[in-house]
Amino acid sequence: YDLTRLYVGSEGTLGIITEIQLRLYGLPESITAAVCQFPDLASATHTVITAMQMSIPVARIELLDDVQMDACIRYSKLEGFDVRPTLFFEFHGTTASTQEQAELMQQIAADYGGSAFRWASATEERTKMWKARHNAYYAVLALKPGYQAFATDACVPISRLADCLLETRADVDREGMTAPIVGHVGDGNFHLVLLFDPKDPVQRQKAEAIAQRVSARAISMGGTCTGEHGVGMHKLDALVAEHGEDAVELMRKIKRALDPLDILNPGKTVPMHAKSQPHD
Repeated sequence: YDLTRLYVGSEGTLGIITEIQLRLYGLPESITAAVCQFPDLASATHTVITAMQMSIPVARIELLDDVQMDACIRYSKLEGFDVRPTLFFEFHGTTASTQEQAELMQQIAADYGGSAFRWASATEERTKMWKARHNAYYAVLALKPGYQAFATDACVPISRLADCLLETRADVDREGMTAPIVGHVGDGNFHLVLLFDPKDPVQRQKAEAIAQRVSARAISMGGTCTGEHGVGMHKLDALVAEHGEDAVELMRKIKRALDPLDILNPGKTVPMHAKSQPHD
């Protein structure tokens, strides 16, 4: 049994971790960061898909859609950026290899209409370049003072990333909601931050419904309802839809074996009681 992953992936429902071992890795000889802006979300996403299919060893690829970039430009007082979907890259390796990777990525981005491609290796320049991404959540909250926000996430095979992102963006726009997309898109993972007026129950309901559709959409495309945030309480139905009742029942048995009194994060991650099936 892979007990490490079992416990780490259980969201605190199988035990309490009291000690960990940390594995250290040496810093690469060179770290290069780059940024590029695109005319639309589809172009940025297809750039990522092409890079992954070509096996370019990109250490990080982050996507910020136009709504998120608008928020970041205002909040972080960014200069030299337009309100357009933007990709942030990071390359690790030797000085020669990181330069080669950045140049190749620039060529791919240009094929999809990418422009304003910039890259830097100096620490101060890299930090400045990543500022938009690091302050993304606070920038979203500043878009609409007084509003609240919650985030959901999903992960799909890289070949379906464009489909999932574009359908999600269209869904949000149809509902008239504000919900920027931020993605660790190199592995098909993205986050949706939904803003809503806490005094308006209709907006909260719309936000919840969009989040549920994000999970269902990802599952239908061969992905998962969560890449990082976990199942928690709001994605219990999605867990069953993704893995099936038999697999979830196995999870229940593991939960009962290790936590027979159900005192570790009760009600989260694994639905402990199967829903009754309607009678014919």
